[in-house]
Amino acid sequence: MIEFFHALFDPNSSFLRLALAAGTLASVSFGIMGTYVVTRRIGYLAGAIAHCVFGGIGAALYLKHRWGLSWLDPMYGALASAIVAAIIIGLVSMKAGEREDSIIGALWAVGMAAGLIFIDLTPGYFELSSYLFGDILLISQRDIILVAGLDLVIIVLAVMFHPTFLSICFDEEFATLRGINTPFFYILLLIMTAITVVLLVRLVGVIMVIAMLTLPAAAASTLSRRLSVIMVLATCFALFFNWSGLALSYTLDLSAGPVIISVAGLVYLGLLALTRMLPNR
Repeated sequence: MIEFFHALFDPNSSFLRLALAAGTLASVSFGIMGTYVVTRRIGYLAGAIAHCVFGGIGAALYLKHRWGLSWLDPMYGALASAIVAAIIIGLVSMKAGEREDSIIGALWAVGMAAGLIFIDLTPGYFELSSYLFGDILLISQRDIILVAGLDLVIIVLAVMFHPTFLSICFDEEFATLRGINTPFFYILLLIMTAITVVLLVRLVGVIMVIAMLTLPAAAASTLSRRLSVIMVLATCFALFFNWSGLALSYTLDLSAGPVIISVAGLVYLGLLALTRMLPNR
């Protein structure tokens, strides 16, 4: 750990400072949106959105290299595909009824398949592990600006519509009776989840995105039942997971994404075991 802190202040280790900044900024969105996702129990929908993101990444790489669109960053494709997937999946989940699981499972698989096909069609060779498993150490200054901008969108929307999201998460039927346009706000909640998924892809990758979206909030929910408190605790947990995972991965020379997820999983399981030992909490 001491080696990590020395490297953090090394002028030649700007990549570590950028990684820490990205993890810190994104943790706010993880805490907020993770709480909504866990409370509303839509983790499987977030998983489908995450895998559709890979299709957007593949399409952006294809357009960038095949058609010479040098300005087209893969994360722009990820953001566009995430929002489109959120809208489609939201409509499917509201209209499909008993076939919801099958349709969403198909979208989950098609999103990944489309990404791989686009990458196969793209000239040159691409290292996919940074998209599949994340690589926070590859964060650039442009990524920091993107993360900060998306973070701001999430915070503003959450503050503006928190009472509405709260009612939708706990009692959607009652919210409808009160005159709230629940389909619109449900899809908006999924779009916000999609934006958060894009933030996560750079940190932990497409495959492990669900863990980082749900584990901080799940860990926080073992300590409190108030949604506002859970959000604050989830944000703190996300910060701890990012910082400690980054420090451990650097010290042990391991991939940052899997280490961050491992720390999150161990903390959650530890808290779960502790609360089970205290049934009168």
